[in-house]
Amino acid sequence: MNIVFMLLSTILVWLMVPGIAVFYSGFVPKRDITRILFNTFLMFGIAGLMWIVVGFPLTFGTSKLGIIGNLQHIFLTGIDLKANYGNTGLPTDVYLLFQMMFAVLTPALFLGAVASRARIKFIAIFVICWSILVYYPMAHFVWSSNGFLAQMGVLDFAGGTVIHINAGITAMILAITLRKPYKYNNENVPGNPMWILMGTVLLWIGWYGFNAGSALQVNTQAIDAFFTTTIAACSAMMTWTILEKLFKTRVSVNGLCTGAICGLVGITPGTGYVSVIGAFIIGIVSALGSFYFINNLKYKLHLNDYLDIFGSHGVSGIIGSLCVGLFANKTIDNNVVNNGLFYGGGFKLLGVQFVGVIFTIAFVSIIGVVIVFGVRKLFKNDVGIDAPLNLA
Repeated sequence: MNIVFMLLSTILVWLMVPGIAVFYSGFVPKRDITRILFNTFLMFGIAGLMWIVVGFPLTFGTSKLGIIGNLQHIFLTGIDLKANYGNTGLPTDVYLLFQMMFAVLTPALFLGAVASRARIKFIAIFVICWSILVYYPMAHFVWSSNGFLAQMGVLDFAGGTVIHINAGITAMILAITLRKPYKYNNENVPGNPMWILMGTVLLWIGWYGFNAGSALQVNTQAIDAFFTTTIAACSAMMTWTILEKLFKTRVSVNGLCTGAICGLVGITPGTGYVSVIGAFIIGIVSALGSFYFINNLKYKLHLNDYLDIFGSHGVSGIIGSLCVGLFANKTIDNNVVNNGLFYGGGFKLLGVQFVGVIFTIAFVSIIGVVIVFGVRKLFKNDVGIDAPLNLA
């Protein structure tokens, strides 16, 4: 039963990759749709193969410093894929495939920040370098039992730091380095509500595999994660709707869907650790934070992130990760050593989560900037600043 559940969860996370492509395509100009679809689906080839070649051993291989795994099992040589992986109770190949979908999805999340502003060579080399230098170390820090953030006590049930803050910060770096500063002219880009809605549907369905599947077995925690995921998305959606009515006078399908996504992002790091009331509040706070950034702060900073990847994934990921320190409850999951602040645990877990968030922002920012400028120098004629490029 657990293997069937995890294979189903893997398929659901797989579904999120075309889901994010459809979702983003609803927001971009027609000239960029094909490139969004192409770049996103290409990640199955690039990031998927990278995971098999070096990703899994670098992420989950043993290490002495808690920073990165090892290269003893390149191409999975020497790994018994049928043996149970650690204490998961799952065959290694099942766990490997589930984690591979996360490694594929994360670059798909941030590539919308450049749309058709970079050629395929730049995209491919950037994703390869980013996977090795950013994603695999981050996943090792947090999800490997040897990772130093895991040893410190940072909790990230399904990817608040590893995926959403990581992708959000990377998208912001790409937007700053490859796009001109944004100049707000009070324009209204309607987008395609049907594409946006269908993308949101695919993502929301896939998120159940993303969050509930991170329990790694059919148990009460998986059910709790399924439930809290739903509650947070609903509360965030309604919060966004109210905010649009109050501050924009018109409620939109785009806003409904964006609010739901922010709730799903916000609950991800704590979905298996928090109660229903915690999920309800996390959804509200995530929507409030992302709404303010997307509709106000982004323009003050002149950030040309026109798909609001940082505004939704980055901001809600930061809020959700910090909220673990407020709402985590060991009665929900005994892996929670210290209760959150609102459950009598004091500031200890909140402080640990804060350190994890700050470290993630700093690490991804520094390494990301180095990769961007390094690859730009290598392909200086293949990436332009706000100049649409051909697919080839």
